Amino acid sequence: KLIPVLITNAHEDWVLPIYGDGMNVREWIFADEHSRAVLTALERGVPGEVYNIGSGHEQTNLEVVREILRLMGKPESLIKFVKDRPGHDRRYSIDCSKIRREWNWSPEIDFASGLAFTIEWYHAHADWVREIKDASYLSYYDRMYTRRDETLAEL
Repeated sequence: KLIPVLITNAHEDWVLPIYGDGMNVREWIFADEHSRAVLTALERGVPGEVYNIGSGHEQTNLEVVREILRLMGKPESLIKFVKDRPGHDRRYSIDCSKIRREWNWSPEIDFASGLAFTIEWYHAHADWVREIKDASYLSYYDRMYTRRDETLAEL
């Protein structure tokens, strides 16, 4: 959910809430690439086997938010650090070597290009985004980001 929140908030010049210090590491993959890997698993996979889908591309949440702001031409002053969730994992990582080895699969679209495509998609569908950010969404957003017990100082 991080990337959609960041893009849609930046589009409206709203603050971009980042949990904790923003140094949580995640492996990122463009949605179309993930779908392509799932299709490959359906076509070439063995029933009952496990296939971890990944890109091998890891970045911190802070690196991702800074790249989104750069691509959108927005200032880093939109970043707001908020109290982290209890028990929030510092790093998510998977071993996707099986699909690389068995199928010679790897992403065709790198993270930076996929991120640019994603930003453009949200820009082209701004009316849809406004419709889904209804009262229930705004209530959830307020609970998760706006009224956290504590706001951390900017790094």
